[in-house]
Amino acid sequence: MNAGYPPNFRSSEFHCKCDGRFCDGPSPHPDRTRHLAWTLQRLRNAIGAALRINSGYRCSAYNKLVGGSTNSYHVKGMAADVSCDGVSAEDVADTIEGLMEEKLIPNGGLGRYETFTHMDIRPMKARWSG
Repeated sequence: MNAGYPPNFRSSEFHCKCDGRFCDGPSPHPDRTRHLAWTLQRLRNAIGAALRINSGYRCSAYNKLVGGSTNSYHVKGMAADVSCDGVSAEDVADTIEGLMEEKLIPNGGLGRYETFTHMDIRPMKARWSG
């Protein structure tokens, strides 16, 4: 089911990657995850290329297994780690920062990593490097 998701994303892209070891996959917070997807649609439109959702929602057990923060916004269905073929993680992060500064997307969390970018829709600004 893809109801309410933007045209370039499927709800399954945001499912937990534990492969059923700890949960059944979908976020228990579908409204938050849809909001995140629409925010990522704005990023995709700005970049002009497809985004890969490397990690969306994570159940608590899987989040712990991959070393995620105990207060991770992935567990809340409000975060995604993304990458884009042909676009550096630095350029993706810079684009997110610009959209946040222009108030086109929520000014939440932005994590800069070498091979991917973390973005979340927390209600306050947060920045870090991995």
